[in-house]
Amino acid sequence: MRDLETKYLERLSDLYPTIAAASTEIINLQAILNLPKGTEHFLTDIHGEYEAFSHVLKNGSGSVRRKIDDVFGNTLSKRDKQALATLIYYPKDKMAEVKKVESNMEDWYKINLYRLIEVSKRVASKYTRSKVRKALPKDFAYVIEELITEKSDLNDKESYYNEIIMTIIRIGRAEEFIAAISELIQRLVVDHLHIVGDIYDRGPGPHIIMDKLMTYHSVDIQWGNHDVLWMGAAAGQRGCIANVIRICARYGNLDILEDGYGINLLPLATFALQTYENDPCTCFRLKGPEKQNKAEMEMDLRMHKAISIIQFKVEGQIIRRQQDFQLEDRALLHRINYEKGTIALEGREYELLDKNFPTIDPKDPYKLTAEEEDIMDRLERAFLACEKLQEHIRFLLAKGGLYKVYNNNLLYHGCMPLNDDGSMKEVTLFGHKFRGRSLYDALDRYLRKGFFALDEKDRENGKDIMWYIWLNPNSPLFGKDKMATFERYFLAEKETHQEKKNPYYFLLEKRDVVDRIMEEFGLCPNEAHIVNGHVPVKRKNGESPIKCDGKVLVIDGGFSKAYQKETGIAGYTLIYNSYGLLLVAHEPFESMEAAIQNESDIHSEYMVVKRVLERRLVGDTDVGRELKEQVRDLERLLAAYRSGDIIEKI
Repeated sequence: MRDLETKYLERLSDLYPTIAAASTEIINLQAILNLPKGTEHFLTDIHGEYEAFSHVLKNGSGSVRRKIDDVFGNTLSKRDKQALATLIYYPKDKMAEVKKVESNMEDWYKINLYRLIEVSKRVASKYTRSKVRKALPKDFAYVIEELITEKSDLNDKESYYNEIIMTIIRIGRAEEFIAAISELIQRLVVDHLHIVGDIYDRGPGPHIIMDKLMTYHSVDIQWGNHDVLWMGAAAGQRGCIANVIRICARYGNLDILEDGYGINLLPLATFALQTYENDPCTCFRLKGPEKQNKAEMEMDLRMHKAISIIQFKVEGQIIRRQQDFQLEDRALLHRINYEKGTIALEGREYELLDKNFPTIDPKDPYKLTAEEEDIMDRLERAFLACEKLQEHIRFLLAKGGLYKVYNNNLLYHGCMPLNDDGSMKEVTLFGHKFRGRSLYDALDRYLRKGFFALDEKDRENGKDIMWYIWLNPNSPLFGKDKMATFERYFLAEKETHQEKKNPYYFLLEKRDVVDRIMEEFGLCPNEAHIVNGHVPVKRKNGESPIKCDGKVLVIDGGFSKAYQKETGIAGYTLIYNSYGLLLVAHEPFESMEAAIQNESDIHSEYMVVKRVLERRLVGDTDVGRELKEQVRDLERLLAAYRSGDIIEKI
């Protein structure tokens, strides 16, 4: 053991070869531990709503406005503060608008440069100079560093700083400089971003959101069921591929696949037009605004039906192949009486709203026709070969997981599968039993095998587990007794559409249940919180996102426009800064153009969930614990240098 410690210290001495180097690093780390903790920003259930997501990211859920208020207090009018905030969010676009009406741009540049510098000083104040330096835009790094490190009580360099600003304006670099310092403010106002699931589906821009996240300075992602669905599609899992295309068709977003990812849907479109040429496909009406082009609308309806039927066939094949998934009750095509146009469910016969099934063989209803098989072969190859999609999914794998424990908060998208009595449900997967945290860990491992396993059977099981996570009642990312897709399309009886939630959702106010979940993940219930997404909080019905006296925060409030009629708002976000936890309820985002022209922000309502008595420092965080370990190791190295056990490398 002694030899192992010596070897470790010798390796550490390669990084810190002298007493001076080790001492300097100890002093540096100790100073960092006493800085205020960085601001964490939590978002969930974005569902492809790129513009609203981008705006919330730019304004830090109101963090930028709060910094402006801190700096200027009552010295600026409300209108001037809003104009400055809009400039920070959209610097280039806002300046283009200003130039149309402003007669003296030089004065405008000077006023706003000084204001931006003051805001920059405030947002940079909680970080080390080294960390700020790494965040500085390359073209203006030296100049910005000089300006934001100016001390207000020193007058010796006043003319020096004024000359910098005047020169920036004189040589025609004011607009570029304003854009750079605005982006720096956006970068520094949030230290770390948490995405608590469901980037994909419903909205039109998940691929744009993924591009943005891949350039973000610090982010982690807890996968949602819709994210895992796309991961399965990228792995070539046919049930996931069919579901992805069906959902895109249902919400009128096939452009995501064709334009966003370059996946060719022409074979499916051709097949759908030929097969359902005289079928009105009324059960497959799209959600959201209808397209004005009648021919395009009719094509989308037919594609929607064609891929839905293929999905039900493919899923039936998976259910028969993976009997361990216990989903026999969701294989429905063999329960249809094709002559009568009815289906037998739970001892009752229901009449189907749509009785036209030209591609289904009643004797073998789950078998794909030759044309359907060809379509699925092509789609599988297209998803596997799509470089951009594969890049996005690799990012999700690298930055994501089914849950995360971070700074005494437990983050997951869906639920902890529970029994009615609040105990953790035991689930069998591939002959092994799991419950609680072990279920999350097992599903995470199996999912990754779907991408990386060398054994073919392990890889295929891993692919199928992604489809399992999407819709199985025992999946922590689904949490309902069934996914009633077939019933919603084909049956008028509303009782068949019901999807019963897992007991978790009815037990969230029970302290003993919530405490057990926290303890399962190694957290102290008296201090921890669960941050949860997945099920929209219907605020208009009086539902609160704050559960169990603030222990649980369900922050899905309807980012997706498809949910906003139900929820009454446009989503919740959560801010965790050095002063405590702040829940933010957002009104719908009109558009980027309105935000620029009218200087309109997303109207937000703030709720203080928890305010700490003493300001949280870096030393109180997970990063702080790691830094303290580094300090202890460096102190051991320092002692080894001084005792002669390790020799300095001068």
